[in-house]
Amino acid sequence: MVSPTLTKILYAEDEPDIQSIAQMSLEMMGGYTLKTCNNGQEALDAAQAFAPDLILLDVMMPSMDGPTALQEIRKIPELVNTPVIFMTAKVQQQEVETYKQMGAIDVIAKPFDPMSLPETIQKLWERSIG
Repeated sequence: MVSPTLTKILYAEDEPDIQSIAQMSLEMMGGYTLKTCNNGQEALDAAQAFAPDLILLDVMMPSMDGPTALQEIRKIPELVNTPVIFMTAKVQQQEVETYKQMGAIDVIAKPFDPMSLPETIQKLWERSIG
């Protein structure tokens, strides 16, 4: 059986500076195709048509936060098993456990290292499908 390959990432982040740093890191260094959204609602609206291999969500965003977006995305049959990673500055153990209970495969702490972000995401994704 051929292993699936991580190529398409749906990424929701409301902070323009963080969004562009992550986008450059993931596209230029990681070689991924990225669909960037400014909030959870945009991610929800784009998710089904984009058909991502992985969803990367900021936790705190206007109009729809990451946890709410995850709950709504899970209602889309084609995306029910798509791995989700949260990115947030709120990484106390209890918060991380809450995000994992919601269905996230893991949490990446902000600020993140743009040099290692593609590798970190690849490893988490591989672990989630393994």
